[in-house]
Amino acid sequence: MDTLVILVVIALVSILMVGIAERLDVAWPALMVVIAAGTGLVPAWRDVHVEPDLILPLFLPPLLFATAQRTSWGLFRRRWRTLVGLALLLTTASIAVVAGTVWALVPGLTFAVAVAIGAAVSPPDPVAVEAVAAPLGIPRRLVAVLQSEGLFNDAVALVVFQTAVAAAVQQQPFGPGVLLRFGYGLVAATALGMALGAAAVWLRGRLGAVAARNAVTLVLPFAVYLAAEELQASGVVAVVVAALHIGSRQEPEQVEDRLSGAALWDVIELLVTGLAFGLIGIELGWAVREAGDQLPAMLGTGVVVGLALLGLRLAWLCGWTGVVRATGDPTAAPRTLREAVVLTWCGMRGLATLALALAIPTTLEDGGPLPGRTEMVVVASTVIAMTLLLPAFTLPLVVRGLGVDREAEREQAAEDRVAARARDAVVAHLRALPGLPELPEDRAAQVRAALAELEAMLGGPA
Repeated sequence: MDTLVILVVIALVSILMVGIAERLDVAWPALMVVIAAGTGLVPAWRDVHVEPDLILPLFLPPLLFATAQRTSWGLFRRRWRTLVGLALLLTTASIAVVAGTVWALVPGLTFAVAVAIGAAVSPPDPVAVEAVAAPLGIPRRLVAVLQSEGLFNDAVALVVFQTAVAAAVQQQPFGPGVLLRFGYGLVAATALGMALGAAAVWLRGRLGAVAARNAVTLVLPFAVYLAAEELQASGVVAVVVAALHIGSRQEPEQVEDRLSGAALWDVIELLVTGLAFGLIGIELGWAVREAGDQLPAMLGTGVVVGLALLGLRLAWLCGWTGVVRATGDPTAAPRTLREAVVLTWCGMRGLATLALALAIPTTLEDGGPLPGRTEMVVVASTVIAMTLLLPAFTLPLVVRGLGVDREAEREQAAEDRVAARARDAVVAHLRALPGLPELPEDRAAQVRAALAELEAMLGGPA
């Protein structure tokens, strides 16, 4: 079947799944994965397969950019402990645990390949968190922690993965050079993201049409990601830094840009998320068919790895509650063991894990087969199913059962009060302005748009 037809069909199914999932009270991306995984039963779709090298550049940049636009430099500065403790240390610990587990369970596997699969399955996916966890009534503090973790843990995993794969293919030891590569990738990506973000701000300031200014932000994520990859830096970090820089340079009077841009990115995010999760389902089905008779043993290894990841994450987050309490930061999480359980259950693996697992080469540098490659793809697919599909269908029950949804309701009520006070203050100020009995229509439209944006950010009716 033609690739374009496949993409159009997946996009249309995504739109339908949004409506169906609302009625079933489940996450629509999870339904997309299940439906797409069954496409192997359709003869015309049986051989559908996307090149691994295209998965991350096509889907990850716009989704990362959309997620990063909902945060800011100030939030990251306040959450530096989360970035260090979860995005760096927990991801590193997860890689080590998975590598040791897989190396012990799969005969003939080299340590470098074990590290590569550990890097592939270790980072929770910010795209999955945003699509599955955010709409389910989880306190915003918890969602913010998951977003902060997910935006940067891919950078750690990608550097380790690329170094481990190079060592495996060249049949060389996996050494400490990963630290140098990580340091270079982080510094170079930050500089590149700042530079291209500044260039985008400069260009947007010289474009008169709102559509053209929004088009800059649509092209920018792909340009930044590809440029970073050419420099062998972290494309993930570069895209996030560029998005944060653009967000920090928006002027308060650019209301029309923000509203039209938000509407544009809502549509883009929905369609790209649907395509990405549809692709995950298709590739999961393909991995199962590739395993053949060895599937039960490979699934067993995948289940053990998935349980090890969940156990490590739960233990880490339960211990992290002590760090959060010691800081006294009311916006940090997890503050309780109940929140630690929810954050553990939200550690979903998705697009990045699939793309990295499929990107493991099939042959060594000398042309021989790479040992354990099929097993690694099935293990990654099993981890995705365990950490994405199972939480997606059970997360509402977990949140309600632990009473975490009541905390979200209290937070929303507090935000509603803040929004109401802000609106009242704006109206009172406008009425008190001397010599201005009524605003011109263009100014009135700007005020209405600003109030609408305030509602969208903080909630509560006008």
